[in-house]
Amino acid sequence: MKTRKEMLEEFLAEDPSDSFSRYALALELEKEGRDPDAISTLEKVIELDAGYVAAYYHLGRLLARTGRTDDARAVYSRGLIEASEAGEQRTQSEIQEAIEML
Repeated sequence: MKTRKEMLEEFLAEDPSDSFSRYALALELEKEGRDPDAISTLEKVIELDAGYVAAYYHLGRLLARTGRTDDARAVYSRGLIEASEAGEQRTQSEIQEAIEML
């Protein structure tokens, strides 16, 4: 039986533009303690789909946790703009709270 991570990797092989699968893969990598891989995967989500607002929150959180506070602040700031433009008020408030915690 395949793991969730393996299934997500297959989905991405079939459709590299699948933002949800790439985002979910990043969360699986984080669960495995592979923060650098999770960070680069989330960066790729944003690069390919700037409007995928949940990625900004998780990327900012990972960057902050790994000591990259300035990078986290920049990601959060961009995420606030994207969330606002998308009308994603919940994500916007989560990002705002994260910024205040930095």
